[in-house]
Parts: sequence; C-alpha cells; structure tokens
Amino acid sequence: MSSAVVVSSENLDEKQQSVSTPVVHAVEKKVNLLGMSRAELEKFFEDLGEKKFRAGQVMKWIHQYFVTDFAEMSNISGKLREKLEKICEIKAPDVVHRNYSKDGTRKWVFRVGDGEGSLVETVLIPAEDKTGARKTLCISSQVGCALDCSFCSTGKQGFQRDLTPAEIIGQLWMANYSYMEEVPVAERERTVTNVVMMGMGEPLLNYDAVLSSMQLMLDDFAYGMSKRRVTLSTSGVVPKIDQLAQDIDVALAISLHAPNDELRNELVPINKKYPLQQLIAACQRYLAKDGNESSRRHVTIEYVMLDGVNDKPEHAQQLLKLLKNLPSKINLIPFNPFPHAPYGRSSRNRIIAFQKTLSDAGFVCTIRQTRGDDIDAACGQLVGQVADRTRRAEQWKKKVAQQQEILRTQG
Repeated sequence: MSSAVVVSSENLDEKQQSVSTPVVHAVEKKVNLLGMSRAELEKFFEDLGEKKFRAGQVMKWIHQYFVTDFAEMSNISGKLREKLEKICEIKAPDVVHRNYSKDGTRKWVFRVGDGEGSLVETVLIPAEDKTGARKTLCISSQVGCALDCSFCSTGKQGFQRDLTPAEIIGQLWMANYSYMEEVPVAERERTVTNVVMMGMGEPLLNYDAVLSSMQLMLDDFAYGMSKRRVTLSTSGVVPKIDQLAQDIDVALAISLHAPNDELRNELVPINKKYPLQQLIAACQRYLAKDGNESSRRHVTIEYVMLDGVNDKPEHAQQLLKLLKNLPSKINLIPFNPFPHAPYGRSSRNRIIAFQKTLSDAGFVCTIRQTRGDDIDAACGQLVGQVADRTRRAEQWKKKVAQQQEILRTQG
C-alpha cells in the first residue's frame, strides 16, 4: 500500500471548532462492535456462549439509540454487560473539528488510525423535497484517492489507505448523534435520511468495507434505510459494478464528467482502463439485475461543469447520444474551484443552456445547488488540509505553474 497523507491539527482552519466525542475509554485489543454486521455480531455472541438474538439488541442500542456505554443497555443482563465492558468498545472515529455552514451544511473532520493518524472529512447537506426534510450525508471511503481526477481537490492528496467498516459507518453514526447529544436516550431517533458514498476516495476500490457498511445502513436492526436512499458513486470501476449488482441493491451514480473517451481520459484517468463503452454496458447490466421494489430504476449521471472544457453545445449532443439507451437522471454540478485548479466554473447561462438541451430530449436533468462552500464542503473540496507524502499535489501545482508560464510567454 502506498502512503500519502500526514496530518496535523495545527494546519486546520482557525474557524473550525474543536469538539469532543462521547467518552469511550480505550483499552488495548478491545473489539469495536460499531462496524460489525448482524451476521458478525451473531457469531460473536454465539462464541461468547450467548444467544444470537443479543446481536439485534446491541445493534439497536448502537445504531438507533446511539449508546456507547454498555451500562445503559437496559434489556441486557448485568452479567453480560460487565463482560462486554471488559472486552468490547463502541468507538466512532475521533472528531477533530467540525464546521457548520450558514446554509445548514455540516462538515466533520475525523481522525482515523492510531496516534496522529490521518484526517478524512464528511459532509451533511440538508434540503427540502416532496417528502419533507431531507438530510443527505456524503461519506468518505478512503484516506485520499488514487484516481487523480484532474478537477478534484481530493485526488491531489494522493492515496494512503482504505477505511475500515467502523470508520465508514462511524461517519453516519456521528452525523446522527450530532443532532441528539442533548436528547434523552429514549427519545433519540435517526436523523440522516440519505447517504451517498461520494466523499473522499473511490468506494469500489474499498469494496468489502463499503459493502459491509451499506448492508448496515439497510439493516432494520441498524439504520433501516431505504435502498433508494443509499447511493454509491463510482468513477467507473467496471468489474466491481458487476460485482455490486450481485451483492446488494442500492442506487448507482456515475462520475462521468465527459461525453467522449478523449476528454474523459484527461478528466477521469481510469477511463483509459475502462472506456465509456464498457462503463455504459456495465450500467445497463446493473439496471437489468432488477427485482421487486428495486432501487435500480435509473443511473444518476454526475457531470461537473468546467468552463470551456466540457460545457459546449456539442458536448451536450454527445452526452445525449452516449446515454440514449441508458435510463438516466443527470445531475449537473457547478465546478467548485480550489487553489491552483486549472479550471473555471461554467457560467450560469452556459449551464442552463446545457440543461435545456438534455431536458428537451426527455432526460430528467437537475443543476446541483452549491452548498457549504464557505466551509470547503462543496463537491470536490474535501481536501482536509492534508500534506502529501507522494508529492502528487506539489508536482501537480508545479505543472500548472509551468503551463501558466507557457501561456504567458506565448501571449
């Protein structure tokens, strides 16, 4: 595994608030129950000589009442609680800082790993829709990202490691808990309504941990979320899309960002390995793996709008042709600039014209409202003030500076 990230709290923005998580006194080698699936917990309790139904009881205390103290689990015998206290813990990643935006968006910075560890970020975006209040949580699956998409600040960090199931589901646990810190246990309820695996990292390159976490999200003993409200976003790891179709029924989103291979090779380098024809075919197979009440009614296409790069009328026409036989909902994302970014945001008029072309052809096409950009929480800004051991960011900034110098001398 390559290494890429070194973090220090002294590098964080001063406006971020230091916070503390629920106190859990760590004891070496304790088993963390937070990321364990129902099947894993059932086996765990059977190995302890207990009935496996204890798994469901403990899951509800952890994921529905957000309890970390075994002494509060009132429907479990005192003897078992004492045993669990000695050998187990319920521990989410440590919250180093949190920011709450003026528009209601929340961002958490988590420390993962031992010692100084590394930082990952999670963003919650509130909104209103026809079903009422919606709170969508954007969850990270890796520290950094190996794919190096040219418009994404996270990719400029390089890649350090995958997150564990406890580190992934812990982000959802903490987001829910943040609304209930002062609420009595008996009155607590799950607040996050939607999850998108769309934060730092490529989810399908951390397949097992992401799958396990999504299964917990759907489990009625845990978060009990609807299949249509859990979305995995991928840049296009084709073999894993096919595997995902066999293993779980969740919504699929594709970080497309270009309507032809030449441009996508530049913006999303994994396209060189899995070009558009293969990617679209994989999406069609994913939708074909259908069933009752399936979430697989369409694929969401994510398309970041880059000024003069992928936002021209011919690009819209190429996109129509590409998606002709793929049931799709298209989400146009205004680009959020970051330091030394080589791109600009498409104008509002250009984005609206692009949307009209797609809508007139019969596609459901929305423009994502930029949220949380005052706390660097908008799409593509999950950079986390992280230093790069691979020097990818340094090399990239040098390349941008060289290109700017060439343009200056030519101009």
